[in-house]
Amino acid sequence: MKETDREAVATAVQRVAGMLQRPDQLDKVEQYRRREARKKASVEARLKAAIQSQLDGVRTGLSQLHNALNDVKDVQQSLADVSKDWRQSINTIESLKDVKDAVVRHSQLAAAVENLKNIFSVPEIVRETQDLIEQGALLQAHRKLMDLECSRDGLMYEQYRMDSGNTRDMTLIHSYFGSTQGLSDELAKQLWMVLQRSLVTVRRDPTLLVSVVRIIEREEKIDRRILDRKKQTSFVPPGRPKNWKEKMFAILDRTVTTRIEGTQADTRESDKMWLVRHLEIIRKYVLDDLIVAKNLMVQCFPPHYEIFRNLLSMYHQALSTRMQELAAEDLEANEIVSLLTWVLNTYTSAEMMGNAELAPEVDVSTLEPLLSADVVSELLNTYMSTLTSNIIAWLRKALETDKKDWVKETEPEADQDGYYQTTLPAIVFQMFEQNLQVAAQISEDLKTKVLVLCLQQMNSFLSRYKEEAQSYKEEHLRDRQHPHCYVQYMIAVINNCQTFKESIVSLKRKYLKSETEEGVSLTQPSMDGILDTIAQEGCSSLLEEVFLDLEQHLSELMTRKWLLGSNAVDIICVTVEDYFSDFAKIKKPYKKRMTAEAQRRVVLEYLRAVMQKRISFRSAEERKEGAERMVREAAQLRLLFRKLAAGFGEDADGHCDTIVAIAEVIKLTDPSLLYLEVSTLVSKYPDIRDEHIGALLAMRGDTSRDLKQTIIETLEQGPTQANPNYVPIFKEIMVPSLNVAKLLK
Repeated sequence: MKETDREAVATAVQRVAGMLQRPDQLDKVEQYRRREARKKASVEARLKAAIQSQLDGVRTGLSQLHNALNDVKDVQQSLADVSKDWRQSINTIESLKDVKDAVVRHSQLAAAVENLKNIFSVPEIVRETQDLIEQGALLQAHRKLMDLECSRDGLMYEQYRMDSGNTRDMTLIHSYFGSTQGLSDELAKQLWMVLQRSLVTVRRDPTLLVSVVRIIEREEKIDRRILDRKKQTSFVPPGRPKNWKEKMFAILDRTVTTRIEGTQADTRESDKMWLVRHLEIIRKYVLDDLIVAKNLMVQCFPPHYEIFRNLLSMYHQALSTRMQELAAEDLEANEIVSLLTWVLNTYTSAEMMGNAELAPEVDVSTLEPLLSADVVSELLNTYMSTLTSNIIAWLRKALETDKKDWVKETEPEADQDGYYQTTLPAIVFQMFEQNLQVAAQISEDLKTKVLVLCLQQMNSFLSRYKEEAQSYKEEHLRDRQHPHCYVQYMIAVINNCQTFKESIVSLKRKYLKSETEEGVSLTQPSMDGILDTIAQEGCSSLLEEVFLDLEQHLSELMTRKWLLGSNAVDIICVTVEDYFSDFAKIKKPYKKRMTAEAQRRVVLEYLRAVMQKRISFRSAEERKEGAERMVREAAQLRLLFRKLAAGFGEDADGHCDTIVAIAEVIKLTDPSLLYLEVSTLVSKYPDIRDEHIGALLAMRGDTSRDLKQTIIETLEQGPTQANPNYVPIFKEIMVPSLNVAKLLK
């Protein structure tokens, strides 16, 4: 207490010191004293009020505690009295069991009396309900059924509440209302029949469908109410919950599945197009059904049923199941294409789920695939395997058919430009086109794979085509009279090569849209080389045919008979021109090369005749006459090949000039100039060899052994520079086994 007083004094001193810091403040001391006195009085008043309040609270509390203590004593005494009375009345309670049973019976009788009217009218209500169901008055029938069930459930609930273990009375009530469950089942059957035909009913009598939905909604509400009561009482009436809404969706789902499966009207045995028809019927039915569901059925169902979304899901699942069943069957190649085209393209196209009438409720981007990626991949692999076998078989059959045409007695057909051809390229590429168009309907990736497959098989096919063309030539050489139109059909084979090349380029250009795809195809073996080889061998066989006919006349060249006036070159020109009148039916790229080759071969045979030392001129007159004849014949050949090469823009003189150059050496009259003439010849034709010079000088018949030796040795010492554009011709000419030394003698 003293400590508190000291702190109070110290605080007061500080406060007074703070108020009296200047002399002029001494005048206000009285004012300060009064103010502090007022504050002190106020604080003391508040303090007294607080203390008084606390004292009043304590007094009240004590009074209440005293009252509570008295009450506890009273209760304790009352409990003791009750306990005493209870012990004394145990025997009395046991003697009241009969009264208790009477009360229960009274309660049951009261419930029975309350439902007496309904109980007596049960048979009549059952008959009326049955009649209403048969008449199709489903709403009225359901109302009476609800009354029956309500009476039954009420009685059973009262019995359960009074005596849950009394099964005999429960069974009695249940048996009395036994017809109720049958009526419920019969009504449900009618509801399911309406739902199974809901897409038809909603068009003809939407009121009936609305009635069915209303009945189902009523039952759902009753189910919910009974389940809520079950949580409190554990009592559930028989047949509950009915779950008719759940059953309704199950019926709709089963109906959708049956509708999808029932669209297959044909089998493969009865109709090759069975799958196409089946898929088209499915497409039409599903689209029509969903449009009806979107526009009409949604108006007959509560929004929370989401009937369109559920139907869409049912149709999608039923379609997926059906597509998987079809994919599991042993489908042919065309059937695989039909199935995949429908699944991957048609299903999401505007012809079906992407139809404008289904938007915006149906978003094709959110639809799951009807077939899994593994199933699609397996189908594609099966298709590619089957297609490979089919293409091989088709190509083999096409080639066999074309071979049969080769031995016909009639000429092959000509195209619009007059070139001979067979139907082989058209058949092959029509087949390729059909398969590529089909593959393009499925996917770009499959289209590319099919194109690569076609090119691969085409490469193998051309190898067989080459072998067959070679066999055709060999067969003809064994008997040149057969086949009758050998030349014409060989021309057609050559032209087919050009058609094949053009068709391959066209096919790539049409079905390869990007550089990436083109890169894929370019990895396939090139077929141009094989086609060029077939065409070149065909041209060679035709030229061989020509030279077989010219063989006799070529053998007359550079002989004594030739010198005396043979018409061998005339016959050669006529024969070549006659053959080339047929060769005019060869397409330009190959005809151009064939004409150049024919000229080269004729000149080559002419020069070979010179080098074979068939004649040795005996005088200057013979040399002059022979040289002039060679020049005339060279001009004759030049004129022929100019005529044959007309329109090609090619030089038809080059090889014929070689004959003229040889004639100049033979014509020379001054032997001293012979070296100069021969060296000029060698400079123009650097592939000419010593044996060629020896044979040429031997043909002159006037060259001494020393001169021949000198010319040859001198030419060997001064090699000539070859023209880069020079095409060798002498290297193909073999001089007979007579060696140079013998020629010099």
